[in-house]
Amino acid sequence: MLIITNNQKVMDEADPRFERYFVEGKYEEVLLAVRDRIHKGHRLLTHPLSGSVKPGQTPYKSILISKEATELHLESLQIIEDSIRVYSTQTKNQAGYREEIQTAAAEDFREVDARLFAGALESAMRAAKPMSEYKEEAKL
Repeated sequence: MLIITNNQKVMDEADPRFERYFVEGKYEEVLLAVRDRIHKGHRLLTHPLSGSVKPGQTPYKSILISKEATELHLESLQIIEDSIRVYSTQTKNQAGYREEIQTAAAEDFREVDARLFAGALESAMRAAKPMSEYKEEAKL
C-alpha cells in the first residue's frame, strides 16, 4: 500500500511497511498526485473526502492507494475526479481567509488529518484481510 500525503506528521508516524510519497503542496496537489497514480493503474483504498473536515477547511490530506499498478480502475478514477470537483467548488473565493486560519492552526490540522487517516487505514486493512484470518482470530 502507498500513502500519498502532504502531512509531515503522517510521513513521520506511518508504519514503515507502507511506502510513502510526500507532496510538497496543498490539499489539491495531493488529490492531483493521487489522480495521476490512478491513471497509471493504482486503486483508491481510502476515500479522498473521508472525515468530517471539509476540503476547504484544512490544508492537509493523506490518502491510501494500492502499491501495485494494474489496469485503470474506473471507480477510483470517478471518485478522485468527483473529489477534485468538490474541492474546487468548496474552496472557490475563500483562498485568503482560509490560508490565514490554516496557518494559525497548522499543527491542529496535521493532528486531525493524522487521526482521520489512522482510522481510514485501520478500516482499509480490515477490508484487505482474508476471511480465513478472521476465522483464526475467532478461535482464539
